[in-house]
Amino acid sequence: MTTNPVHTDGNAVPPLDDNLAGLLDDLAGVHPGIDLIRDGVRLIALDRLTTDQTQTLDATLAGSSDGTDVITAIAHLIARLNNAHTNPSLRTLPFDQQKNAQRHGEQALFALTDDWLHQHASEASAAISSY
Repeated sequence: MTTNPVHTDGNAVPPLDDNLAGLLDDLAGVHPGIDLIRDGVRLIALDRLTTDQTQTLDATLAGSSDGTDVITAIAHLIARLNNAHTNPSLRTLPFDQQKNAQRHGEQALFALTDDWLHQHASEASAAISSY
């Protein structure tokens, strides 16, 4: 049996670069949910992926044409977290502060779901599929 020459030491998945590793370290301990996200990002970054998986991850992380991606999910989460109707902890704030938080959450949702933000990841996914 011969080995595939792609799976050599020279083709090993490299360790995380300092920027991504440092960012993941900085996010540690904020909330158990963020720790799960950190673990997922680390797993994806260090996994030996196929081109099909890479294309699908590009679209799923940020490049879906119909808003079915992680960035859009995070945008909706931010809007939810900043609305006193869906986050009871905000109900203790003065009404003006509640409305201000809600407005900023809604603006984050609007900005993070803008098609332009998703365009590059979508094009990266398309570039792989056209190869």
